[in-house]
Amino acid sequence: MSIDALLKPFTSPKLSLKNRVLMAPMTRQFSPDGVPGANVVDYYRRRAEGDVGLIITEGTTVNHKAASFDSNIPNFYSDEALAGWAKVAEAVHQAGGKIAPQLWHIGCARKRGTGPFPDYPSATPSGLALPGKPVGEPLTTAEIADIVQAFANAAAAAKRIGFDAVEIHGAHGYLVDNFLWEGLNQRDDKYGGSRAKRSQFAVEIVQAIRAQVGEDFPIIFRFSQWKQQDYNARLANTPEELLEILQPISDAGVDIFHCSTRRFWEPEFAGSDLNLAGWTKKLLNKPTITVGSVSLNEEFIATFMGGEAKSVDISELLKRLEAGEFDLVAIGRALIANPDWVQLMKAGNAEALKTYDKSILAELV
Repeated sequence: MSIDALLKPFTSPKLSLKNRVLMAPMTRQFSPDGVPGANVVDYYRRRAEGDVGLIITEGTTVNHKAASFDSNIPNFYSDEALAGWAKVAEAVHQAGGKIAPQLWHIGCARKRGTGPFPDYPSATPSGLALPGKPVGEPLTTAEIADIVQAFANAAAAAKRIGFDAVEIHGAHGYLVDNFLWEGLNQRDDKYGGSRAKRSQFAVEIVQAIRAQVGEDFPIIFRFSQWKQQDYNARLANTPEELLEILQPISDAGVDIFHCSTRRFWEPEFAGSDLNLAGWTKKLLNKPTITVGSVSLNEEFIATFMGGEAKSVDISELLKRLEAGEFDLVAIGRALIANPDWVQLMKAGNAEALKTYDKSILAELV
């Protein structure tokens, strides 16, 4: 099948890309003291040179003491880190690409005693790390406001130093997702209770970012049903429940939804073949990004447990993209192993794609 659907330019009111291929955000710990150096510049430049349409960076932490679990994870607030990120953006642009930072607070995924501020308590909506498992005190409304402002300040910095968009990490059991997930959000104030109320923290982050960056700067929101604490967890069991969660976030000012799944081809709800990105686009009528084992034969957890992710045919992906089920495709591990993935696929040279296995993990972690 022709890959023309992937190579077709993407145009929206706030973001234009030369193709539909995105680099998915993947955590790395290659930035000592939170500052990205020349190695990080080179890492992203290579993917831009490989014709990736939009690079979404690894998670970059906002300015809150509990946001990070490792001092080698880059931040997006210190003067030194922002200077490093400005060099990354410049290199990506010089190579003909575009780039967005993923703004991140890890929430209950951080264990006290880790990160740049080891004595600071971890941040959770209700003091839970798993349903029924307390790890500390719930966040106060004052500290929630501080975290919201930290996201907004990071987004403003991204626009100031030349990035093309921002992505809010609202997935995978990290802080924004902790609020969305009923299992961890047991609050009885404006941030808890109904699905819409559990979305309030995300809504305030989006609104605060929009106030800082203006109406023309693209905001991407990443979310997932699964959590790293529970791969079978779900925010919504029906499309109607999903709409209750996402509609307030969409209305707050999100332009594109990044719908994280472990396998893009799996249907999200019974009675339909649509995946999570397909349902989100149908419900909200906004562009969506699909992700999850694109061009690989196994999902990422199996790889991290010692498996070997081999390249496979992408005809199912192309069929869904051509049908308009989703608009953009994020690729993770395949772009770690093959910075030139787009060029190889365009040349019809898929047999040259390298296998993703433990030998390549150094670039990821």
